[in-house]
Amino acid sequence: MNRLHKLLFIVLACSAQQALGGTIINGSEVLANSLPYMASVQHNGKHICGGFLIEENIVLTAAHCDKKELTVVLGTNDLRLRKVKKTMRYNVEKCKHADFDKSSLANDIMTLTVRTYFSYFNPTFYVCYFLSRPSKMKPIKLPKNNMKIKNNTPCLVAGWGSIKTGGPTVDKLREVDVATIDQRTCQKAWGRERLPAKTICAGGYKTDKGFCQGDSGGPLVCSKMAVGIVSFYYNGTCDLPDLPNVYTEIKQFLPWINNPKRKCKID
Repeated sequence: MNRLHKLLFIVLACSAQQALGGTIINGSEVLANSLPYMASVQHNGKHICGGFLIEENIVLTAAHCDKKELTVVLGTNDLRLRKVKKTMRYNVEKCKHADFDKSSLANDIMTLTVRTYFSYFNPTFYVCYFLSRPSKMKPIKLPKNNMKIKNNTPCLVAGWGSIKTGGPTVDKLREVDVATIDQRTCQKAWGRERLPAKTICAGGYKTDKGFCQGDSGGPLVCSKMAVGIVSFYYNGTCDLPDLPNVYTEIKQFLPWINNPKRKCKID
């Protein structure tokens, strides 16, 4: 296993403590009722990754966030148990990209189709979802396939969890401003380790701002559009990352996202 794969494994390790909770470095708490598209992807009732609503019943996240059983929490920025109502938790149907590679993190994208509230037994009972879903939920726009993002474009990334490497997690959603990095500059910074195709870089390079363990699956938001999905970063160091953070570039996957019969990876 080469050095990049070893580094990526840190992010992929499902059983590791690092995979629990979203981490935003040097950010601030999100204002109440803002970022209404944010989703908490959970396993056994615990946050493991971020995600974001792109349609009334579709959440987008990273493929490496997959676990056998997942639910999503929507409509709240506060993950404290007393704040998460039963009507905020949903069963989902997973679809990892058919060409997802867990070693290189190529095609690191997954859709979660909301089926019903967690408390209901019939997974096709859509009426509950559409009539009773929290009003704080609102999908975020996706870019056009011909959209070009210039170098140093101001963006933001958001997530739940600790605010420093190895620190305790937090329950309230946090966000931080980051800027996009030219892909050639990003690849040069990573050196011999080839980045997966269809990625975009932002934050974590010559700055003290970016994402960390568990923020995987959250959106990179530029001009009020989700242009990337948090994928991986360097070497488990969140406070002073010295390589660019890497995201799956959404516009490269629009045909797959928009295809109701999208091909899924089956483990």
